[in-house]
Amino acid sequence: MAETRLADVIVPEVFNAYVVQKSVQLNAFYQSGIMADLSALPAINGQMMSADPGVDGGGTTVNMPFWNDLDGDDEVIDDTANLTVNKITTGKDVAVKLLRAKAFGASDLSGELAGSDPMLVIGDRIADYWNRRYQAAVFATLAGAMGTTKSGQSMAANVSDISGLSGAAAVFDGEAFVDANGLLGDHQGMLSATAVHSDTFNLMKKQDLIDFVKDSDASDAIPYYMNKRLIVDDSCPVAAGVYTTYLFGAGAVGWAAGSPKVPSEVERNALVGGGQEYLVTRAKFICHIRGIKWDPSSGVPAGPTPTNDELAIGANWARVYDPKLVRVVAFKHKLA
Repeated sequence: MAETRLADVIVPEVFNAYVVQKSVQLNAFYQSGIMADLSALPAINGQMMSADPGVDGGGTTVNMPFWNDLDGDDEVIDDTANLTVNKITTGKDVAVKLLRAKAFGASDLSGELAGSDPMLVIGDRIADYWNRRYQAAVFATLAGAMGTTKSGQSMAANVSDISGLSGAAAVFDGEAFVDANGLLGDHQGMLSATAVHSDTFNLMKKQDLIDFVKDSDASDAIPYYMNKRLIVDDSCPVAAGVYTTYLFGAGAVGWAAGSPKVPSEVERNALVGGGQEYLVTRAKFICHIRGIKWDPSSGVPAGPTPTNDELAIGANWARVYDPKLVRVVAFKHKLA
């Protein structure tokens, strides 16, 4: 009987859609409602003028113009004076496209010695791999977008940093968390989820601050803190004992998946190492914090589209929404 090859079990039009769908469904940000489809997401402070994310269009960025909210004082009616006609203004959010690829391969000999086909394992696990890479892009974007300090477009108003205080005042606790929520003022009710490092999660458990709620099929208990769903991910930044915890509102992270020219392909080389197979997968996507536009200086990105390191640089971003309408707060603290 002829040996089954990877090309025999991967049907591109089925496999490609499966990888994108499963990768996003596995993503904790998507599951919690933090991540929303940019193609259907209106701006929080007004209807988007164009809901088309344009991820498959030309160029490396996607412009997302939006209507600003109505503003200004009302006027006293006076029959000796005319009312002043005010206009509604617009703004522009800008997302950057990310184009990434990864190739995995294995020799026939490795499968023979292992007793199972490593390429089939690779095919089964590729969706999980891309889920982790999408999540890494989210955290890189968060680091840069929340770290922007551009004059008049800074995100400083959405950052609560107690790490420089003395003693216990620098340590995560319930009161400090409430203060971080309070940075959004009368919009703090939008915050519905929190991403924490596992070390912070463990401290929360020691403080007996977490509620565990069964999901709809009762298979897993989902952790909540102050009625906010917890996402535990060690990609949350930690440096020199200072941890960053993120608070999110629904739809804070915009997402759109595009279609690379060849999303996946299988190749076989019969001569190398007695026979080798390769699986190449490609991704084109937008991962964007709503209200903080991609605004790099000259020479960035160095390549066609940015790396995660470039996404994580605050100088490459600028706030375009009112700070209270950006549905993200960064809370910096210590654990001891």
